[in-house]
Amino acid sequence: MSWRSDIRVIIGLDFGTTFSGFAYCHISDANDICTNDKWPGEAGQLKTNTVLQYDSSFTNVEQWGNPALSKRPNRRNKKDSKPIELFKLHLGNLQEHLRPKLPVNYKKAITDYLREFGKLINVTINERWNGINFTENVLLVFTVPAEYTEKDKAIMRECAFNAQLIGDKSSQKLQFTTEPEAAALYCMENKLKEYDLLTTGTTFMIVDCGGGTVDLTTRKLIGTKELGEITERIGDFCGSTFIDTEFVEFLRGKLGSHAIKLLKENNYGQYQYIVQEFCRRVKKPFTGEDTGFLYELDIEEVAPVLLQYVNKEIKGLMEDNEWLIDIKYNDVKKMFDPVIDRIIRMIHIQLLNNQETCSAMFLVGGFSESKYLQKRIRQEFQHRVKTISVPNQPIAAIVRGATIYGLSLKNSSNTDKMNNLKFVVISTRKLKFTYGVKVFPMWQEGNPPHRKEEDGRIAIFSQIVKRGTEVKVNQEFGSCFVPVDPNQTGIIFQLYYTTEYDATYCDDPGMELLGTLSIDLPDIHLACARPVNFGFSFGQMEITAFAKNKLNGQNFQTKFDLSTDP
Repeated sequence: MSWRSDIRVIIGLDFGTTFSGFAYCHISDANDICTNDKWPGEAGQLKTNTVLQYDSSFTNVEQWGNPALSKRPNRRNKKDSKPIELFKLHLGNLQEHLRPKLPVNYKKAITDYLREFGKLINVTINERWNGINFTENVLLVFTVPAEYTEKDKAIMRECAFNAQLIGDKSSQKLQFTTEPEAAALYCMENKLKEYDLLTTGTTFMIVDCGGGTVDLTTRKLIGTKELGEITERIGDFCGSTFIDTEFVEFLRGKLGSHAIKLLKENNYGQYQYIVQEFCRRVKKPFTGEDTGFLYELDIEEVAPVLLQYVNKEIKGLMEDNEWLIDIKYNDVKKMFDPVIDRIIRMIHIQLLNNQETCSAMFLVGGFSESKYLQKRIRQEFQHRVKTISVPNQPIAAIVRGATIYGLSLKNSSNTDKMNNLKFVVISTRKLKFTYGVKVFPMWQEGNPPHRKEEDGRIAIFSQIVKRGTEVKVNQEFGSCFVPVDPNQTGIIFQLYYTTEYDATYCDDPGMELLGTLSIDLPDIHLACARPVNFGFSFGQMEITAFAKNKLNGQNFQTKFDLSTDP
């Protein structure tokens, strides 16, 4: 019996850098996708903060989401308990110095947050549909940034298992899709129709602007129910959080780095409040249209303890200004522009790699609500892309698209149901990595002498499929191999991947071990004449490796026991 048969509810879950949310749907009514708007301590918001507040020993979670953030400060110089945030930035390839310092292991933080998240999901769906068993009747679809590797997804799976969201670590009731891919499904359903672009061959780009990352994908409508990927997905750490970072740097210039350091270390509530006020009064309303924009930041009001931390010289200047800091148009523009410039460069690259006309560009994610970001993108690309649009509730596009994706997975084995669904399925993708295995041919003249092993062989990377190849879902790639030693009783296949288009050795820079697969070869009397077919296929978001003994028909298959050590 297929694992799909037990599924009753689909959950699309967007675990974000700064905010997280989920949408849900019962399989009996695929048109009724709900986006959760009820969170601890607040209602009416489509997402809650990706924040945790622990007890003093950092063992148990006391609060999560919005309540975990400290509120308006008092004037007492009281040391605050500091919430844990931005822990998702420990996944992906962000430079080490940009990752936040945490008092707990980042995996613990992710696990604890997902556990609290899962409790809320469980209550929510059982209030609506009685008798739903979370680990048996729910299909969870996690969205991940486009740049995440298989190792990053394996860590997410490990944390979800430890948070008791799935019954076993390899459960197929947890699936992954990329954030831009989920957004593409959502926009295909909700925006292409609006612009009369729901026709075969239409090409459109998704620009998913979140808090931590910005991800891009370009999709082509194939037939009426399938989407193909025509360029590689790309992503970068240039979300709205990095504007907050620029604002803090601005404060350092005004008040001194030491003062800001003490504020953050000793009075995190006031530090957080000053950033929240900036977001509310500056970042969100800034449009780039009003060159007379001015916001007076009252330090005595939003962070009074700073009065004690600034040095004597700065204190004198601030007292003369009544502790007011003017944040003017050009100041804000300097905070936004480095981040937006990186997004624009990514869009240029994506368009350059696209050999077909891009008919539409859809901006989704919380940062896409920025009027200034919208303005800059329209100015830059209005002559190259006919339609540039922001869907209604762009912050919910990812979770709703993930739910649509889950519905397509649930019903993918039932043709009749799929024909009745209005939702599309992912048909093709462009590979972001080159894949191959480690092999051991005989060393030859011209090979590096230091790589010659004791048995006269050399270990090299044998490419099976190259980065940039367009692959269909579940399409298989592989080759035939034989043992190198006539007496060996098995073969261990080591599958590697790299962002390079070509590679020679498995220890080349950037080369990563994806996983291993062992196959039994009992008939040693046949020496090396024991062929094995080894290969792998690209599923909806994960890779399955297989090996078949051509002599006795034994089949081996795995989704890899990936190393998830930090």
